[in-house]
Amino acid sequence: MARKKNQSRHNKMRYLITKLSPRSPVSEQYRTVRTNLQFSAVDEELQSMVVTSAGPGDGKSMTTANLAVVYAQQGKKVLLIDADLRKPTVHYTFRVDNLNGLSNYLVGGSALTDVSTPSDVDNLDIISCGPIPPNPSELLASKRMEKLIDEAKQSYDIIIFDTPPVLAVADAQILSSLCDGSILVVRSNQTEYDPATKAIEALKSVNAKILGTILNDRAKQDSNYYYYYGQ
Repeated sequence: MARKKNQSRHNKMRYLITKLSPRSPVSEQYRTVRTNLQFSAVDEELQSMVVTSAGPGDGKSMTTANLAVVYAQQGKKVLLIDADLRKPTVHYTFRVDNLNGLSNYLVGGSALTDVSTPSDVDNLDIISCGPIPPNPSELLASKRMEKLIDEAKQSYDIIIFDTPPVLAVADAQILSSLCDGSILVVRSNQTEYDPATKAIEALKSVNAKILGTILNDRAKQDSNYYYYYGQ
């Protein structure tokens, strides 16, 4: 019985609503986020972005995945990169192989085309985490990471990084300093004001361009989740 409950919870976590229910109110909210992001970058390039949160359990990874899907549904060529080299989830969400991924590229053993794989969503490619390395922050701060971003920009319209919580480790700050913008995910009735404020300050300390926040898991009528974007 407990196993069934855990399995049900796991399935719910990996439910890509923008893929399975693209006409739902929640999917529409994701499209609103996408539109607002596009308007926020009218005069500036927004080709690479980091999605992070203050702490764990805020719904960051599923928000990242759904955002990638709605960009792909718009016809953009999208690359979703699992840069959480500690607790990766993207390969579970999209059911792709994790034997060869970002860590393989960063240690210099693979090319971008070797580690990227098409998802079952048109226009959306995935780079999973790969084998978990002993030194995630050092790898993300390497010249190979900069090379990956530059190389990916030649082939993709949008590159989205799923990163660990910004207050837990330095990884999100490192990538935010390399990307065109960053988004903070907060969870209704869970994320407290002080950690959210500290997360924003941590991003600002590396001169990250903060695009806004996404409020996750706010009940609205019959919808399970409600997403709001704002600077």
